[in-house]
Amino acid sequence: MDNTTNPGQRSSDQGTCALRGGNDLPSCSIVIFGASGDLTARKLIPALLNLFRHHCLPPRFNIVGCGRSPMDHDAFRRSLAEFRQQNQPDDDPTAWQKFAPRIFYQELRYDQPADYLVLAELLARLDREHGVAPNRVFYLAVPPSLYPLIGARIGEAGLAAATAEENSSQVPWSRIVVEKPFGHDLASAVELDRVLHNSFAERQIFRIDHYLAKETVQNILMLRFANAIFEPLWNRSYIDYVGILSGEKLGVEHRAGFYESAGVLRDMFQNHMMQLLALTAMEPPSRFEATQVQDEKVKVFRALKPLDSGDLAASLILGQYGPGTVAGRMVAGYRQEQAVAADSTTPTFAAMKLLIDNWRWRGVPFYLISGKRMPAKETRIVIQFKEVPHSMFRRETADTILANRLVLGIHPEEKISLSFQTKSPHSKECLQPVTMNFNYERRRNNRPGFDAYEMVLLDCIQGDHMLFWRQDGVELSWAFLDPILRTCEECTVAEKLLQFYPAGTPGPEAAHPWMKMLSDPE
Repeated sequence: MDNTTNPGQRSSDQGTCALRGGNDLPSCSIVIFGASGDLTARKLIPALLNLFRHHCLPPRFNIVGCGRSPMDHDAFRRSLAEFRQQNQPDDDPTAWQKFAPRIFYQELRYDQPADYLVLAELLARLDREHGVAPNRVFYLAVPPSLYPLIGARIGEAGLAAATAEENSSQVPWSRIVVEKPFGHDLASAVELDRVLHNSFAERQIFRIDHYLAKETVQNILMLRFANAIFEPLWNRSYIDYVGILSGEKLGVEHRAGFYESAGVLRDMFQNHMMQLLALTAMEPPSRFEATQVQDEKVKVFRALKPLDSGDLAASLILGQYGPGTVAGRMVAGYRQEQAVAADSTTPTFAAMKLLIDNWRWRGVPFYLISGKRMPAKETRIVIQFKEVPHSMFRRETADTILANRLVLGIHPEEKISLSFQTKSPHSKECLQPVTMNFNYERRRNNRPGFDAYEMVLLDCIQGDHMLFWRQDGVELSWAFLDPILRTCEECTVAEKLLQFYPAGTPGPEAAHPWMKMLSDPE
């Protein structure tokens, strides 16, 4: 079935929400630390350019890149333009010509307090010259180890002054954006938070998780709480299990050095997978506002039932990819990647069976699966409903009637599909499964589509925390994973739990039954 609108109902194609941003936003300066790095050229500058192209940035703004590489303003602009020409064909050169003069550069040594004072002088001068208010967004596109140092130096330079009101249009504000990972474990996450809070208030800190800005992820709450047909069934009485899959086709690539100290549990489960779990399992908030939504997410983390450390194998499967074939070509195994130890026990795949010990979900298993070098890059959430309690069709069909299933596709297609049973044409009582699909791409109606980084940058300028982590959620997520990590990283346990799988396959064989549960029914 295709996307349809009931002609008897008012169409919502025009929407009830205007495009966010633009003239309603206060002018500001966006300061990017790590400006000469890959993230800035590949994600941040294209995201800001696309927002500018669609008139979603403030009318007046400055973008200031900071890095250790010696450059002036023009050299920085040229480097960004060259990257675009090589990697992102420019279909609108006029937009770049108008956008580029808003970009500036400041050479900065991250450990030198004097350099931050020079940065403060540059920002003040640009504000005066371009009529920009002294509002600041500090984006840390640097290795996580530098977060505490840069956060402290920004504060020491007087650039992190908290405002009396969160969204005051009269009082200048400063905000800091940090990418995951938020620490390496619970203790380091708490320490990072302590250092950041020496300079910034909680409302000024934006912990980015780009998964939360994907259209289908944002729509989970809308689907659940804006439709009367779903929420009454969203519980242990009607749902058999829930599956969350995030598979990647790529290996560790250039991140091998980081990945050796992180592994899949720190890289994916502590943040992305936990956020998808919370959105799927949370109770309805009293209002659709950041604080109330964050409160309900935290309740999910508190209700997670700890895994049995004495029998982890019953609820946790770990794997590491070996040599294999991907897209018709041979690829190296994880242990053959550069900067990886030859006897590494770092997992690149994990499948975890979780239970949420509350009224709504008691006894319903949640299967969380994520891995690298799998057959395809795919992210989906599967809501598997229970079978009908009694079948009237035993004589007419020898096959088990497939239970209803709701699938929220996040990547590669952003879509929602619901499968159910119907009568086959020209037959008396023969059943057939059919699927009703809603595809986001088909419904855009030529409206501008924003990617995850564009959404979170816009929300940060607006001061909206909805798509970001709150510190109590970070700590509860780490508190759940820490005992698992400590057990898994003991040498004898790690060797016992770790299973190997060829690159290009769906993880270790032990996980295949769980993988099959999350695949499309045959």
